[in-house]
Amino acid sequence: MTLILQDVTVTAPGASAPLFAPLSLTVPPGVVAAVMGPSGVGKSTLLDLIGGHLGRGFRATGRVTLDGRDLLPLPAEARRVGVLFQDAHLFPHLSVGDNLAFGLSAQVRGRTARRAAVEQALDRAGLSGMARRDPATLSGGQRARAALMRTLLARPRAILLDEPFSRLDAALRAEIRAFVLDHIRAEAIPALLVTHDPEDARAAAGPIVPL
Repeated sequence: MTLILQDVTVTAPGASAPLFAPLSLTVPPGVVAAVMGPSGVGKSTLLDLIGGHLGRGFRATGRVTLDGRDLLPLPAEARRVGVLFQDAHLFPHLSVGDNLAFGLSAQVRGRTARRAAVEQALDRAGLSGMARRDPATLSGGQRARAALMRTLLARPRAILLDEPFSRLDAALRAEIRAFVLDHIRAEAIPALLVTHDPEDARAAAGPIVPL
């Protein structure tokens, strides 16, 4: 499950020049590569391209492959690429447990097996006994851990990290960052982190690419 970007560029609607110079990068399994740059240089747009969420009118060149498969012609749901955002997006109308169950891979079949998978994920996240909780009652760190577990339960083949630690306070940031990065490495999933924070890039401990 290696993620490879080859001479990738993205041009915004109506623009004559790409947002960034052609980008080539190889991200092996369990490696977290960091793309660094200030706001507005196209970091999130790059993730939109890889995940299949590029807006109408944007133009892309180059090639993106995951485990040898060309991603760009595929719809988002066929790419099996997970995304973690700045805000931990949990569905407010579902319990914490149901949020995680929503992300479960279809390969996990049967009510008992699915419940066990959710309980195991909650335990790994330090959220044991919180399956019936309203997501609104969770702290920021708890929401971040729950969001990661929901992403992992979908069995993604790659994960995109769109500055997921930027809204956490300094004391919590290092803890959640270590939790997220350690789990990605343990699952041997290639990951791409976009950030403007050098601490995040250093913690990723993988290739660092300026954008």
